This record gives sequence, structure tokens and C-alpha cells, in this order.
Amino acid sequence: MAIDCIIQNPPTMPSLIEHQQTSLVFDSLVLQNETNMPQQFIWPDHEKPNSQKSKELDVPTLDLGGFLSGHSGSVKEACRLVGEACENHGFFLVVNHGVDASLISDAQRYMGLFFELPLSKKLRAQRKVGESCGYASSFTERFSSKLPWKETLSFHFSAEENSYNIVEEYFKSKMGEEFVQLGKVYQDYCNAMSRLSLGIMELLGMSLGVSRSHFKEFFKDNNSIMRLNYYPPCQKPDLTLGTGPHCDPTSLTILHQDKVSGLEVFVENEWRSIAPDSNAFVVNIGDTFMALSNGRYKSCLHRAVVNNKCPRKSLAFFLCPKRDKVVSPPEELVDENNPRVYPDFTWSTFLEFTQKHYRADMNTLQAFSNWVQQKTSRT
Repeated sequence: MAIDCIIQNPPTMPSLIEHQQTSLVFDSLVLQNETNMPQQFIWPDHEKPNSQKSKELDVPTLDLGGFLSGHSGSVKEACRLVGEACENHGFFLVVNHGVDASLISDAQRYMGLFFELPLSKKLRAQRKVGESCGYASSFTERFSSKLPWKETLSFHFSAEENSYNIVEEYFKSKMGEEFVQLGKVYQDYCNAMSRLSLGIMELLGMSLGVSRSHFKEFFKDNNSIMRLNYYPPCQKPDLTLGTGPHCDPTSLTILHQDKVSGLEVFVENEWRSIAPDSNAFVVNIGDTFMALSNGRYKSCLHRAVVNNKCPRKSLAFFLCPKRDKVVSPPEELVDENNPRVYPDFTWSTFLEFTQKHYRADMNTLQAFSNWVQQKTSRT
């Protein structure tokens, strides 16, 4: 008999709980052992993962240290590789990135410590409806079907001088004094990701034929989002997804995977996997940068699958511009043969759209563009 997932009783030991606003809570410590998949997590047949293992995607590997050294051969090769990848599927790997290996290891380790906490403690940081940050148990507070088999903890980062300890303060205020060390680790990690992203922006600028400093300057005071992803084991992994098919609405995603596979990219009408590599970051273009490139660089459809043997963890840094900055392509990317593809917008408006009006998928940017144009035509 299938488990009764939605009940009216107080939260004691059930795996899904209906609380006051009739939203559900995903308790992974219980559900990871459940053999009868709750209906809310079963995806439509055409979106379910393949029973056979996906073929691995050949992703170009970029030596960022070589590019930043200024060696002409390294710069030319890096621009060629990243240009080909971003015009095709928008994914590439970055090595020789300068991020301390012990910091990455700590960030992975503390993520495990957080998600192994009892649900009641994790809910101290519970994400509120309409907000982009906080603890989310399968996004049950937003959706009631096609739920992802995961937990996340998201928090803001700012590169502005007056926000130097914003991540530390978040953990202290939401989780208490005993989580100060987590805050310090993720503050340092976000600082490293911000520096890394600006180096990548130099490369993207040159590869597009604009000033090397153009996008670096645009993002230097970024207001970004850091997300810790935890995908618990699932007894029926062929019925659900860890993250559904979507394109990232942000500008750039820098992902570090643990040793467990799960990331898949939709390329040439099939899902292809990207194998974990502890020495590399997986980088992909998001919708906002696709708009900044006037459609030249692609924000590609991707998803995460789960397994029935072990949990999977990943660290995702979503680079975003300062919220009031206008997203508009540089003049070098617009001419008679390449007219404007998307309207001007601010990141704060796009973020609001994805949190309150639209569930991110492969059409998010186009849907948002239509929404903006409709609003503009009414005024």
C-alpha cells in the first residue's frame, strides 16, 4: 500500500507533511527509504530519465590560468574553445582556476553536515514563498506536482564593499551561533567564486570580440546567489528527477560536483552526462548572459538525475549582476545583420518573474521577454 503522503496530523514521523498553508515538506531522511514513490514526485513519461545510462558529453576543458597569464597562444586557444562551446551548448570545464582545494573540500564537507541535520533544524532557514533564498525541501512551498527529489539551501552574496560578510551574517541570523563556522566557509567560497567568475567574464568578452574588461566591469559589484544542492538516494530513480529540465535564468553558473554523477545536458536531441571531476568546475551560460550576448551564446537545457545507492551533492554559484543594472548587449554585438533579440531589463525584474510568475524551463527568457513587452505596450 502506498504511503499516505499528505496528512493533517502534527509533524512527527511522516515523510511529507501538510502544514498550515497546505504546502508539503520533503523529509529526505524518511523518503530515501520509501519504495512506494509519492505521486507528487512522479514525472510525466516523456520527461522521466532514461533507464539506460546517458552517453557522456565531450565538454571542452579550459586552462584559465593559462588565459590569465596573457600568453598569446593560450589566450587564442581559450577564446576559440569557449566560443565554440557557448555557441553550441553553453557548457565548459575550467581547470587551473586558482581556487584552493581545501576550501572546496570544506564547502563540500559542511554541506553534508547541514543536510544531515534533523528537518526541524533545517527549517530555521526555511525559504518563504516568492523569495529566492532559504532552505527548500523539494520546492514544495511553490509547486504541487513534478517535484524535484532534492533539498537546497540558497543564500545571497554581494561583492559590494559594504557587504563583505553578508554570508556569515546570514548563517548566524538564520541558524544560530553554532553555525558561524559554516558561514565563514561559505563566505570565503563565495568570494572565491566571485573572483573566478570575473576571470571567466574576461574570457567571454574577448571570445565575443568586445573589450576584455566589458563584462568584468559589468559584474564586478555582483549580487549573486549561492546554492547547496543535496540529492538523497531514491528507491525509484527511474520515476523522478533531482532537478527538472530547465535553463538557468542567471548569468553564469559555476558548479562543483562531488564524486557522484547526475548532471545531464540536452544536446542534439538527447540527454548527455557530464562526469564529475574534483579538479574542475562545470561552467554554463545562463539566460541573462544569453541576453547580454544578444543571443550569440546559448543557455542550454539541463537537468539532474538521482540514483538508489548514495546521495549526491553539488555547489552552485549563480553569478548575477547588481539588481538595478540594465541588461543590454554591448553595441559591438548589435548591427543590421544582428538586430536586438531581447528587450532591456534589470536582473531584479527577471528574478521576480522567475520567483512569482513562471517556473523556470527551456523557454524562460522568451516568456519573460514577451511579458516585458506586453507590460511596456500597456504603459
